[in-house]
Amino acid sequence: MRLKFTKMHGLGNDFVVLDATRAPLELTREQLRRIADRHFGIGCDQILRVEKPRQPGTDFYYRIFNADGGEVEQCGNGARCFVRFVRDWGLTDKSEIRVGTPGGVIVPRLEADGQVTVDMGVPEFEPPRIPFDAPGRAPIYQLDIGGRKVEISALSMGNPHAVQVVADVDAAPVRTEGAAIEIHPRFPRRVNAGYMQVTGRGHIRLRVYERGAGETLACGTGACAAAVAGIQRGLLDQRVTVTTRGGDLSILWEGEGKPVMMTGPAVTVFEGEMELDAISKNKAAI
Repeated sequence: MRLKFTKMHGLGNDFVVLDATRAPLELTREQLRRIADRHFGIGCDQILRVEKPRQPGTDFYYRIFNADGGEVEQCGNGARCFVRFVRDWGLTDKSEIRVGTPGGVIVPRLEADGQVTVDMGVPEFEPPRIPFDAPGRAPIYQLDIGGRKVEISALSMGNPHAVQVVADVDAAPVRTEGAAIEIHPRFPRRVNAGYMQVTGRGHIRLRVYERGAGETLACGTGACAAAVAGIQRGLLDQRVTVTTRGGDLSILWEGEGKPVMMTGPAVTVFEGEMELDAISKNKAAI
């Protein structure tokens, strides 16, 4: 069986996008990992699967699989690539669509200038709904990481985030400490670990260690979570430019109970086909 795919990226956070609207497409965790492998497969941070809608009032359903083959609830950069994909492939003629995800409904809109704005929904702060083990909601929590106390903001943007403020994001221990935070027992579904340097009331620099993918060049939900955490803590104004290693995102959050609006680019890199049988025959390489 040959698998048709489109390679896309949002600020360097790269995806393999698969169309499952015309025919069923079921892939094993082993196959997903091989597709994401940068040496033996196509190579990507996440695999996005476009499906027919599952609920009334939506245009599509959207599933996201990390490079380790595990499924996650939400991906902001992927959401922007999603709307460009369905438009470019003629799956819709709408500029704005409603998309069901495991983390809730999102509303991406293709702008006239080619940028994509996504209504990412209302942030969730209640610990059981993040999910996060804490006796009650608080603006700041302490995590014990190897005997050291780390202060974080915990929230969900459809997926869980732990955001901390650092003096210098370039010097932050993203790959070491971030890996420990990802699997911290207080986050039963693991967590994305964000490191935010506040450079002004309208600007932050950000690095994120993502669940199942490691550090990526950009994380859309991580940018939303960091901006929300900074606004909630009184460090930022409502509109924030988030500079990642892959480029800039614009985030707008007007406060409690309001949705987060994210604007940024979505780029198609190339299209191709991959032989699925070849993936299954080479288990030892995974």
